[in-house]
Amino acid sequence: MLLKDKVAIVTGANRGIGRAIIELFAQNGASVIACARKETPEFLNDIATLAERESVKIEPMFFDMNDAGKVKDAVRAILTGRTRIDVLVNNAGTASGALFQMTSLQELRRVFEVNFFSQVVFTQGISRLMIRARSGSIINIASTAGINGDPGMTAYGSSKAALLLTTRVMAAELGSANVRVNAIAPSVTKTDMHDQMEPKAREKLIQASALKRAAEPSEIANTALYLASSLSSYVNGQVLVVDGGRA
Repeated sequence: MLLKDKVAIVTGANRGIGRAIIELFAQNGASVIACARKETPEFLNDIATLAERESVKIEPMFFDMNDAGKVKDAVRAILTGRTRIDVLVNNAGTASGALFQMTSLQELRRVFEVNFFSQVVFTQGISRLMIRARSGSIINIASTAGINGDPGMTAYGSSKAALLLTTRVMAAELGSANVRVNAIAPSVTKTDMHDQMEPKAREKLIQASALKRAAEPSEIANTALYLASSLSSYVNGQVLVVDGGRA
């Protein structure tokens, strides 16, 4: 129960890493605001079942990270009537893969809007409560694509690199308010993005790891739990690379 009585926000909560995080957070006693792009009966039933099983509150919220206005509306809705948010996990993201010469400005803007600009706007709003409470943990889900510079990662990798740099800046600026900001940089993980990757490129990344396998979403969630909890109380401005030991 590492997060007992804590309140956490997780974006991209309906599947993959986000879904694994809300389950693990709930198992550890947190109430969760589970954010997704679209409302579906399956998602509502899923989180209702999870909330009942773990005896916690899981509140769904729906908005599109590609719409800056909707992101701001979501911030206002979350902040209304609330006195604290303990954990924010910026997990929502969109994939993109194309060679540099084939990457259009339109695609760059689309990917950056979801993977970077909206993350910044959302965090600016939510962090206000953390600053007032002088407590909080912000966790940005980035990617090793933002570090390694693999072929085909111009849009996606650049957006994650921007998120990684901003993680360090936020950590430096918010640390005086006792708000910690860290990032997780997974390599290939068994999510929808895993299935969308070109098989040869995916296998090349897997074989580059010492463990010779893709990560499970639960393994990324375990790292998020560590950063969200008091176990990491002196960890700030760090990028935890979860890649199975890239050679």
